[in-house]
Amino acid sequence: MKTPSFPRKEGVSVVSLRGFTLSQLDRSALLERLELYDLVLDSIFNGVVVTDSDGYILYFNRPYGRFLGVNPDEQIGRHVTEVINNTRMHIVAKTGKAEINHTQKIRGQNMVVQRIPIKRDGRVVAVFGQVMFKDVRDVHALARKLSLLESKVRHYEEELISIWSSRYTLESIVGVSEAMRSLKREALKAAGTNLPVLITGESGTGKELFAHAIHHASPRRLHPFIRINCAAIPKDLLESELFGYERGAFTGARSEGKPGKFELAHHGTIFLDEIGELPLTMQPKLLRALEEKEFERVGGTSVIQSDFRLIAASNQSLEEMVKRGRFRKDLFYRLNVIPLYIPPLRDRKEDILPLAFHILKQLSESAASPEVTLDPEVQEVLMQHDWPGNVRELSNVLERAFCSLEGDRIRIQDLAFPLRPHDSEMESASCIPLKDAVSRIERDAILQALAACENNKTKAARLLGIHRTLLYKKMRRHGIPTRGEC
Repeated sequence: MKTPSFPRKEGVSVVSLRGFTLSQLDRSALLERLELYDLVLDSIFNGVVVTDSDGYILYFNRPYGRFLGVNPDEQIGRHVTEVINNTRMHIVAKTGKAEINHTQKIRGQNMVVQRIPIKRDGRVVAVFGQVMFKDVRDVHALARKLSLLESKVRHYEEELISIWSSRYTLESIVGVSEAMRSLKREALKAAGTNLPVLITGESGTGKELFAHAIHHASPRRLHPFIRINCAAIPKDLLESELFGYERGAFTGARSEGKPGKFELAHHGTIFLDEIGELPLTMQPKLLRALEEKEFERVGGTSVIQSDFRLIAASNQSLEEMVKRGRFRKDLFYRLNVIPLYIPPLRDRKEDILPLAFHILKQLSESAASPEVTLDPEVQEVLMQHDWPGNVRELSNVLERAFCSLEGDRIRIQDLAFPLRPHDSEMESASCIPLKDAVSRIERDAILQALAACENNKTKAARLLGIHRTLLYKKMRRHGIPTRGEC
């Protein structure tokens, strides 16, 4: 198609300063401002052209002239179609619709262009055109680089979550009972706030699991989840563990000092397990840290501020402890802003079998062995048991059965003694108090963990899900030698 010929538009002028007339500005000031505009537009790397509402060129910058091999001054007054191939500037002048980041083939290259109508009182008076001196292929390459960078950022974000964040999510919590479904909904609501959460329930119900899940569902999930067991740390070391210490604060202190758990939890979550064991002398300091979000290191004088979210857990009734004077009332009210109570397993028996199958699936995956099932008789026994140790006891029973299992099905003879049915004579002769039975199971579990970890106390404690200090206490209580690798 032959490009139509347009006569040069004579008398074209680009002198237009909003809000000014020649009577308001002297000629030298006007020329100085026009020279500045020319200098700016001639200094940018992109090509710029401006047309009037009929498509005649009002302005043509020098970079665009060099790119096309034409004299910019000689293009003023010419119709844009005579200067630029495949242009749509005159069409945009008629439609009044901007065309942003469109492609246009100029001198054999696909370029990225913008065409923007300039309006006054709703009417198009000019069109601004800009050409990026980059081939579309370069833009696509840049887009691919940006996409790769975004993928890397997502990967690093996932790595941060796995390193700094919690191990469990709300999806990790197994339960089909209405009580557990309701509890998970409440936990999700709590995750959306920064308010303190107090999780209560019997030992082994999964309080720490919920604490992990709340942190993981919160905006703080990319930051640390710091856990501390108040019962596993000696009272005289608890303050330095929580708030840190300066160098020389006490005998045996590190020469460079040490940050405390609250300091490490900056922007993240700190989980205080078994908070009912917190000494009375420490409770006012914890209260201040909660209310002011600031504290001092042991032996220090400067105030440290930390933006943390606190989750506490207790298997004791803090309200009863308040009545007996063993827990501060003001601290209890400060902790109990969002209360979550996890019912014992005996009160939600419909969760027993789903939990059992979930535990067995994890054991099978960990051991890279075929999935293990339960005999119907075993399922009935599990459903009838009261589980005083809750989910932790259920996990212990299944782990013991799994370790000694031959085949892929757990039968009644694979269960530990307290769960295995006996005839009446044997049962009456062998019956022992429940406390002794639980103690025996705990002792066996510790021995199995130590054997599996080659007597490495740290690994055994991690396998049992308890602190190493607590493991030593239990070993001494059960008469298990504590010497050896730690």
